[in-house]
Amino acid sequence: MTEIQIEEENKQIAKAYKELLQISYRSLSEDDKKLIRTAFDTAVDAHKEQRRKSGEAYIFHPIAVAKIVASEIGLDATSIAAALLHDVVEDTKYTFEDLERLCGTTVAKIVNGLTKISMMDKDEEKPISLQAENYRKLLLTMNDDIRVIIIKIADRLHNMQTMASMRADKQVKIASETLYIYSPLAHRIGLYNIKNELEDLGLKYTEPEVFNDIEQKLEDTKEEQQAYIEKFSDQIKAGLEKEGLHFEIKGRHKSIYSIRKKMVKQNVSFEEVYDKFAIRIIYKSDSANEKLLAWKIYSLVTDYFRPNPLRMRDWISFPKSNGYESLHITVIGPENKWVEVQIRSERMHELAEKGYAAHYKYKNNSEQEDQGLDSWLDKLKEALENNETNAVDFVEEFKLNLHTKEIFVFTPKGDIKSLPKGATVLDFSFSIHTEIGSRTRGAKINGKLVPLNQELNSGDQVEIMTSKTVKPTQQWLNYVTTGRARTKIKASLNEERKQIAQEGKIILRRKLKTLRVVLNEKTINELVRFCELKTSQDLFYRVGLGTIDNKVIKDFVASRSNTFVNFFKNKLRKANPEHEQVDQTEITNQYDLIVFGKEEEKLNYKLSQCCKPIPGDKVFGFLTINEGIKVHKYTCPNALQLQSNFAYRILSAKWIDSTQIEYKTDLKLSGIDNMGLVNEVTKVISTVMHVNIYSIAFTSNGGVFEGNITVGVKNKSVLKLLMTKLNKIQGIQKITRV
Repeated sequence: MTEIQIEEENKQIAKAYKELLQISYRSLSEDDKKLIRTAFDTAVDAHKEQRRKSGEAYIFHPIAVAKIVASEIGLDATSIAAALLHDVVEDTKYTFEDLERLCGTTVAKIVNGLTKISMMDKDEEKPISLQAENYRKLLLTMNDDIRVIIIKIADRLHNMQTMASMRADKQVKIASETLYIYSPLAHRIGLYNIKNELEDLGLKYTEPEVFNDIEQKLEDTKEEQQAYIEKFSDQIKAGLEKEGLHFEIKGRHKSIYSIRKKMVKQNVSFEEVYDKFAIRIIYKSDSANEKLLAWKIYSLVTDYFRPNPLRMRDWISFPKSNGYESLHITVIGPENKWVEVQIRSERMHELAEKGYAAHYKYKNNSEQEDQGLDSWLDKLKEALENNETNAVDFVEEFKLNLHTKEIFVFTPKGDIKSLPKGATVLDFSFSIHTEIGSRTRGAKINGKLVPLNQELNSGDQVEIMTSKTVKPTQQWLNYVTTGRARTKIKASLNEERKQIAQEGKIILRRKLKTLRVVLNEKTINELVRFCELKTSQDLFYRVGLGTIDNKVIKDFVASRSNTFVNFFKNKLRKANPEHEQVDQTEITNQYDLIVFGKEEEKLNYKLSQCCKPIPGDKVFGFLTINEGIKVHKYTCPNALQLQSNFAYRILSAKWIDSTQIEYKTDLKLSGIDNMGLVNEVTKVISTVMHVNIYSIAFTSNGGVFEGNITVGVKNKSVLKLLMTKLNKIQGIQKITRV
């Protein structure tokens, strides 16, 4: 770089630093400014020789992360300083001790936690069990200081915003991981704006065509949407002003990711998603009148527009466990369109926008403000510190509990318990106390006796009946949905298994002794292999249960004394393999369809049944443990999890020849029933398109029909043309590929 370019870059760095100080959410004291200045100078010195893949000076990245921490989240000077230094220990000559001396112990500890997470992110090639263990360690940093995970989320957001210069496979991997773990975490901590941006950026890189299509359609309808918001606002402003309320009415469209999610879940097109935007009424209020004014505004809005009673969400009386408060109603607005209206005070709005930071800002006003999030953090800590839990299971369950919606149920005394939607009676009993959950023998909902797997609904009053003789069984794992309950049940079952295994070891030693065989490490390993088990505990457990009996043990001892014969048997087996020869023409036929990797290698594979890809679909290969390579569509429901957790087993794939094999695919049709409709459909498929029909079923009710057809097509182009032609038949309103 020339001196002029260096000087210009230094000016840009100084400008970025000034902007950081200007946008700081909290009023900075002189000590705060000194701390941030020290952190900034240290970061500039540490990263002076480094550049990002885009070519810009590396220091712009930590400054950008610090801006997110300051403006979008609103954390304190300590967090801003830690954000500026988050990559210093990992990538430069500076040490943990240097930071402790320069910026204090707290900043150094936060940076240390962030460094550990960054080191985990580099273990891409590790097996899934180690990756899952890394996720567990990542979440453990919450226990030390939740600011570690918040700054990491800000770091991930900026990386997602500046990912354009990366390789495509890297983009998909990072985007999938973001959707899999970071956006749910942002949601759970209450960082809704960041969560929405992470999801949109995740979709942008995992399904770019879908993202661009929805983004363009939203842009096309922007003016129309703004005009509608103004029309809606004009009708209620007068009523709100008459009551002397100080308020602001805002409109915002739902995130691209949430619109896409709704399209997939409801199997509808963009145009058929009726609530693509929401209107917020944000009002000024003191803490004493907040709730009263919310319901007053609700009453005024419903005087003008008819509400849908099934779509009301009262998060004011029952705040979410992450502190979110708001009153959501859906009304029929102008032009008979459904509109979601969110009513919230300025304090509630700040909680919704800035999550954790605002949540603790208001803590002093009400001790109840932090109970939900603190309670969740306590449960998280308990789950993380349970070493009995398999790391992979833990991550899956934790992710599930991050995503779920909440219900509120009552104890017999009238206390409220928050549980994830879909929770059962048994989940409820374990949420009260582990001992109560482990001793549950029955339950009553609203006074009526119900089974343990009965799903709970908001408003249920639940009474648990216990017995000292009851203990968890394997079947209970099918009765629960929460991670806490599953963890406790598994821990109980493992404890029982250990006791049986200890007894089994004593029994095995005694039985082998009578057969003049010593129970040592070599004998145990041989017996484990002989019984085709995985561990010595499996062996002892089965002996304790009696499933490995005297006959099995005698057979083992007999085979042990005949090792010389077994050696030759194995040699013979290798020389004459029992598996049948594969038809080479069949293999060639398959090899000509999909190729894998940069070298476009021809490998054997199977098409996944979860998404049924056909030629023309964008696909990737996944290396399974037992079934070789399985091919999935990029839009497969399982794609996100596979790409995020098993990146080292993903193979790039593409179709190269699709003329030899016919692929079955399912179509769903619906519309208005007409005489001879089925005949026209079959005529188009068979006569016009020359496509085979494997199954067809139509049902009609009240003049409306639904049809399911399985056809055989050679590629996606044929399928697309077929669907276009079917769509032209009079009466067919909608046709989708299942």
